[in-house]
Amino acid sequence: MLKRNTIAALAVGIASVGPVSWTDAPVAQTLTDMLAKKTQKANDKKDRLAVESRELVYDKDKNTVSAIGNAQLYYQGRVLEADKVTYDRANNRVYAEGNAKMTEATGQIVYGSKFELTGDFKDGFIDSLRVDTIDKTHFVAPRGERTGGETTVFEHGTYTACDACKDDPSKPPLWQVRAKRIIHKNEERTVYYEDATLEFYGVPIAYVPFFSAPDNTVKRKTGFLAPHYVASSAIGYGVATPFFWALAPNYDLTITPTFLTRQGVLGDVEWRHRLINGSYNVRATGIFQQDPHAFLQPPYGAGDRDFRGAIDSRGKFLLNDKWVWGWDVAASSDKWFYQNYKYRGYANANAISAFSTLGFRETTSTLYLTGQGQRSWFDARAFYFRGLSYADWQKVQPVVHPVIDYDRRFTPSVLGGELTVNANFTSLTRSQTDYQSLVQENGVTPGRYLFPIGYTANGTPISLYDSCAPGQFNPAKCFVRGPAGTYTRLTADVSWRRTFIDPLGESWTPFLSARGDVLFKSPETSGYFNSSLPNFLDTSDDAVFRGMPAVGLTYRYPFVADTSWGTHVIEPIGQIIARPNETQVGKIVNEDSQSLVFDDTNLFETTKFSGYDRTEGGTRANVGAQYTFTMNNGGYVSALFGQSYQVAGRNSYNNPDLTRTGWDSGLDSQRSDFVSRLQIAPTSNIAVTARSRFNESDFALKRVEVQAQATFGSLATSIIYARYAAQPSLGLFTKREGISTSARYDITPNWYVQGSVLIDLSRHAAERFYQVQGYQTSNPVGIGAISLGAGYHDECTTFGIVYQNSSKQTAADGTKERVQTVLLRLELRTLGSASYSYNQTTVTTDGITQ
Repeated sequence: MLKRNTIAALAVGIASVGPVSWTDAPVAQTLTDMLAKKTQKANDKKDRLAVESRELVYDKDKNTVSAIGNAQLYYQGRVLEADKVTYDRANNRVYAEGNAKMTEATGQIVYGSKFELTGDFKDGFIDSLRVDTIDKTHFVAPRGERTGGETTVFEHGTYTACDACKDDPSKPPLWQVRAKRIIHKNEERTVYYEDATLEFYGVPIAYVPFFSAPDNTVKRKTGFLAPHYVASSAIGYGVATPFFWALAPNYDLTITPTFLTRQGVLGDVEWRHRLINGSYNVRATGIFQQDPHAFLQPPYGAGDRDFRGAIDSRGKFLLNDKWVWGWDVAASSDKWFYQNYKYRGYANANAISAFSTLGFRETTSTLYLTGQGQRSWFDARAFYFRGLSYADWQKVQPVVHPVIDYDRRFTPSVLGGELTVNANFTSLTRSQTDYQSLVQENGVTPGRYLFPIGYTANGTPISLYDSCAPGQFNPAKCFVRGPAGTYTRLTADVSWRRTFIDPLGESWTPFLSARGDVLFKSPETSGYFNSSLPNFLDTSDDAVFRGMPAVGLTYRYPFVADTSWGTHVIEPIGQIIARPNETQVGKIVNEDSQSLVFDDTNLFETTKFSGYDRTEGGTRANVGAQYTFTMNNGGYVSALFGQSYQVAGRNSYNNPDLTRTGWDSGLDSQRSDFVSRLQIAPTSNIAVTARSRFNESDFALKRVEVQAQATFGSLATSIIYARYAAQPSLGLFTKREGISTSARYDITPNWYVQGSVLIDLSRHAAERFYQVQGYQTSNPVGIGAISLGAGYHDECTTFGIVYQNSSKQTAADGTKERVQTVLLRLELRTLGSASYSYNQTTVTTDGITQ
């Protein structure tokens, strides 16, 4: 006998049937348990089920209960949907048929044409099974079996992270793993593949008899990671097989042996540890080389070393909500290890996976403490620098111990405006004076001089490091980049400024400042090079004091005009600063103010020096005008033009220190060079910025930088052009000029091609100046680097191939030797990535023999 109840709506259905206990309707509970991570006991009467369907059918003759017609069962956050769900009480079996779909509380969806489960909810079968996980991975099989309540077996199944083709879902995905059996074990959170084949567009390309991978719930699990591949003439062909060891939830170990055909086994071990207030890692790499002679002999390479390696560590810890301390340190057996073995440094985190040949040319180790308040900031750091080029002389690199910066802002209740307290403490040591020659060995011809550190077997000098020419240790023919010894400076600065707007709209900003510096110095004058330091620096004073008060005013008067196209603003700007002359020039060692670039960004700064070791003195006026046009469509045009004047007192920029900072800067005359800026962005897709400096007497172009970016549909381009005039007073005897351009074109939403080129437009000038043998006047343009590539990217696959042709100008004679590299990378989401690099040629500056 059949008994039918029609349920018109969910509310009516629940009202008429009531909360359905396990005894009343075990079918929905059974289905839910089949798909849950943890099953509930069958006779737990506390479980409740809500049912929505067009009909509930009780068949007493067959002893079954059925929900028919868009059946939806809600239980423990899960939803089971099917055309019909039936519970067979006699055989203790549950059936869900017709468009069966189960949505779990986690968001995972299981599809099947038919679900068949046993009454203990631990065993069952699903026909035409498809599982879509929350991270958009997919399992498909004609039949699936669940056993033991925690293992699901996909017979002749496939797995992929690719979505089905929208136009033709029956087409094979870009890639998939097809296996005789796919076994998913919930408790282990692991998926096993037996007799597996990797297919691309349905075509088998690789076979693996067995492998396993974590399921989508696992973030970290012990096991092998995706291998990486490398090829190089110096180290041979190689494969890296990383093994990840998840020792605990908060620490792990990664062991990566790289097997190289020419050099042996490169060992790599990395330890990571996360604590309650921060984390740190330590990494060590090393190899006993089988063929050291693949590399050049010192001082150009590490060909004399059997063992080579590196160790580095990084850590960051919170002291509280305002203070952080940490470190970032690196050390290696030699300068060339990172480059030769494609070591992944912190500055290039993808290098070991992409086996990049670009690398980095220095390491910086630091220990730091940082504090951040609402209106204050503190930073203390110690630094150790190591140059990685054969031309870097480690003895001239300073050790900083430490540099401390403090900044605090106040709002005075009486004066208003802003009061700033700024302090800097710097202490450093250098063992060897760093000289820069202005003449060549004959002491007359302008140029560089590199002193010989030895001689080859045939008597050729090995000249690597900059120094003064023999007998020319004097300020007229040479200057000092950094003196040997220990130097400690403390600077404190207090400043106030406030802006007033008068009824006419004029802006008046008066400002005051008072600054004091004290330098304690202990010069080192022993040794051949250091003994000449007194020719440049007064080494008699142990302490040097300097004070600098200043008072000034900045004036702006913006004129605004609204038109049908947009808003125009013309703003004349004037600034006057009065203060005494800068004192102790040359006595306070200049370490942090050597980079001086005069342009629009510092035209209205109270001092245009970049650091604390130098400060601007005398009375100076800065004037200019700024124009801004804001278009109605969001575009804009901005332009600035200005000049600086030394009104009274000594011009600090024409009063050079040991480093000659200020000369050839455009500020070393009473009237400075003109500086300008032009920014144009007519739409959001086009932007051009140009900065220039023009000679104040004849308007000759001294410096220009132009950067343009544009996007036209699928094409994105950028170009940078720079030209800097010679600065002979600083040892830069020829112009520097070049162009860097890049472009990317998206052929489709997934496929793209890209390329870039670096063009050296001043190579011929340098070669001509130094009379390099083989200089070609007919070839004034040098290609610095070329990169061409193509790639594919979608939700499951990333593929890229890049050809790089780069060159490096040697420190000795300016000539170039080319490095050509092919990089290949393939990443299959959830399965890992593989990368391959091949160096077609190498350069001597990397310590590799030809």
